[in-house]
Amino acid sequence: MNPLTAAEFAESLQRLGPFEPAPTLAVAVSGGADSMALALFAADWAAVRGGRMVALIVDHGLRVDSSAEAGLARARLAAQGIEAEILTLHGLAPGPGLAARARTARYAALIGQCRARGLVHLLLGHHARDQAETVLMREAAGSAAAGLAGMAAARALDFVRVLRPLLGVHPDRLRLSLRARGMAWIEDPSNADLRTMRARVRAGLTGPDGAASLDRALARAAQAGQGRRDDEIIATTALARQVRFHPEGFAVLAPGPLPPAALAALVQTIGGAAYPPSQRRVAPLAAAPRPATIAGVRLLPAGRLGAGLLAVREAAAMAAPVIAAGSACWDGRFRLWHGAPAAPGLHLGALGLAAGGVRRRSDLPAAVLQTLPALWHESRLVAVPHLGYPDLSMCRAFALVPACPRPAGGGSWVPA
Repeated sequence: MNPLTAAEFAESLQRLGPFEPAPTLAVAVSGGADSMALALFAADWAAVRGGRMVALIVDHGLRVDSSAEAGLARARLAAQGIEAEILTLHGLAPGPGLAARARTARYAALIGQCRARGLVHLLLGHHARDQAETVLMREAAGSAAAGLAGMAAARALDFVRVLRPLLGVHPDRLRLSLRARGMAWIEDPSNADLRTMRARVRAGLTGPDGAASLDRALARAAQAGQGRRDDEIIATTALARQVRFHPEGFAVLAPGPLPPAALAALVQTIGGAAYPPSQRRVAPLAAAPRPATIAGVRLLPAGRLGAGLLAVREAAAMAAPVIAAGSACWDGRFRLWHGAPAAPGLHLGALGLAAGGVRRRSDLPAAVLQTLPALWHESRLVAVPHLGYPDLSMCRAFALVPACPRPAGGGSWVPA
């Protein structure tokens, strides 16, 4: 087994483009071998193109040595001329679901920092064995076909493209690359903790039959990934032909059946959910669309909006108001545009029953008006940006943008 070459890395990353001239990349770094190798390769790749790379080191604060390890990783990168910033997480505590909670907090910190710095490419160090582990764990959990495709090599999120250029690379090659450059790394002891399922799966992949198991899992992921990409193409085509989206957060469906993947993507977008409902769940409704409520989304007769159905957020399922500060996100659907003015006591929530008081400003159905985002100060309605209430200057100051993590038909999946 040989070290990964710069040419191989460049070919892998280029497939996940396009990239702007003189690109700036962000790389999530844990201090472990995989992310340190990614940082070195990404820094070289960006420099050749007149760009640069920033390493984002997340300190979860879960171990006594975590702060020192983060500082060590930063020092090692600095010795290579690589800019690095430590993002310290607060509030994580041992207990049920720690891995999932830590992952959610880590991604939130990484994406938030990318957005604050205007970085649109976030590279993650997941490699071939990580992909195989993910597939085997999902198989054990009874995942559907789309889940068995494993991690996507490229995915467009709210403000950043998440890229995994190492998904086809064996981790041993990354360690050989680091040794060739005299670069040390940190071994996380939790990776060998057999109390976790991932560590047990990893142990199986490093055993006598590990190479064959890894190859089989990667082959299944590639096949399922092709199917997932085909579903995305089908969904995107159907949505473009049959669905008209509106900036107020609703859509109008033309009469006729939809592919299940298309309806699942539509429901996720309108509902602001992190994940779409299963295609199996939506299949009967997709085959014969009709008034119904599914996964926090209502399908109603479109009425004066046209033939077909209106897809709108279910009012009873909307989230509670959130503090209107920074780039606050409400209901998974709308986010304050970065740079909104600070206004103590202001909250972002549903217009709700107050829709009756601004009804004259819009001819939208009541079902839509109630689900619009609004700015509140205690019980006083301050602004409804989508309706221009009370005036355009106020609404421009508190502009809102869609916040669904995967816009309908907009996911960019690349099989590993």
